[in-house]
Amino acid sequence: MKESDLGILDEIYDGVGTFRDELATVDKSGKRKWIFPKKPKGPFYNYRKFVSYILLAILFGLPWIKVGGKPFVLFNVLERKFILFGVYFSPQDFHLFVIAMLISIVFIALFTVVFGRLFCGWVCPQTIFMEMVYRRIEYAIEGDYKSQMRLDNASWTGSKIFKKIIKQVLFFAIAVFIAHTFLAYIIGVDEVMNIVSEPVGENMNGFISMIVFSLIFYGVFASLREQVCTTICPYGRLQGVLLDDKSLAVYYDFERGEPRGKIKKKDEVTAKGDCIDCKLCLHVCPTGIDIRNGLQLECVNCTACMDVCDEVMVKIKRPKGLIRMDSLEGIISGSKNLFNTRVIAYSIVLVGLIFLEVILMSQRSDVETLMLRTPGTLYYKAENGDYKNLYNYQLNNKTEMNAVVSFEVTNISASIEYVGDNPVILPNQISEGALFIIIDDEKVIRRKTRLEINVIMNDKIIDEVSSTFYGPIK
Repeated sequence: MKESDLGILDEIYDGVGTFRDELATVDKSGKRKWIFPKKPKGPFYNYRKFVSYILLAILFGLPWIKVGGKPFVLFNVLERKFILFGVYFSPQDFHLFVIAMLISIVFIALFTVVFGRLFCGWVCPQTIFMEMVYRRIEYAIEGDYKSQMRLDNASWTGSKIFKKIIKQVLFFAIAVFIAHTFLAYIIGVDEVMNIVSEPVGENMNGFISMIVFSLIFYGVFASLREQVCTTICPYGRLQGVLLDDKSLAVYYDFERGEPRGKIKKKDEVTAKGDCIDCKLCLHVCPTGIDIRNGLQLECVNCTACMDVCDEVMVKIKRPKGLIRMDSLEGIISGSKNLFNTRVIAYSIVLVGLIFLEVILMSQRSDVETLMLRTPGTLYYKAENGDYKNLYNYQLNNKTEMNAVVSFEVTNISASIEYVGDNPVILPNQISEGALFIIIDDEKVIRRKTRLEINVIMNDKIIDEVSSTFYGPIK
């Protein structure tokens, strides 16, 4: 935000700029201020519910989907086994994950530069669970925000105890369900079902993990709540350096709304701004801020204030959009220009990273072979005068295939002698072994000979590797 824009805002707010130095959920003594937001309603809230239900269905449904008996999605960091959309990724594919993470970071930066913190209010799991699951249970049991405040301040009667216990039991039950789903993404739904169905003693580590994660999720949604968004989540901090006066965010139109005040019948239409100072935008905010104080770190762009303000504007016969998705530049000048230098730069970097990821994915082989000369060995001379080199190999199978493979040297006449059984690839596993490569004495004409080796399965080349053959100095 430019210094000139801050000057305009300070002038409009008549010197009331202290909101930049205060946290809405903490009082002057440093104690937590519990937020009781008004139950939202309106078209934007309905859209959010629709998006949330789809995302919740995906979140809870994905672990149960299997392809060929294997999970559709799995992030088993313990065993370094990852499956994404049915495709197995091994630790050797780590570079693909690094580039994917870079793509995610650049995309988030680009999305924030253009659309502000919209992700937080509409897609973030923390917000979805808090506002669309836990908060709605709270509304159903304790009523709207005024009823909740009265109940919270009331003495401990039987009715209050019953409501509080029922709410906390439901909160913990949902936290347990979330914890089970979270672990299903890590160890697989079959293993989770084993932990649930078998005696605790047979799966003690899994049982302890369930309890720990359940308590963590329960603490987050029953106690921490909006503090996660305002003080813990690093994304909120990024907002301050990523947004500029061209970025879209939930803004209060101070040009149109000021000076604010109650409207009476005798007032002229132009005597005051459109804001009647009803404070409903403040009451409905899940992080307790006043959106009329300008863009703030705590704002997650949930659009609840937009719904409630539009409802008031309809009642007083004023145009909707006093609070809307806009940019500071759009509020002040009425023009919008989303494609600035930063947006173009982020877009170029993002497209470049995506292009690189596509190329690397297209070159990714189903079976990855690593062949190295056995450390500490030189060459062996056979009884017939031929020379041998000993090699160790690894076959990293990224598919569900189970088959015998063979090796073939292509750039020079050579034979192969396996140590033990012939190489076998196992589904989603790394197979290891050793072999000798044998070359006639006449063909060994230098100290080092470059070898090109094909890995063959079912008469089909599935990978190509290269290595070095050592011989005597002639």
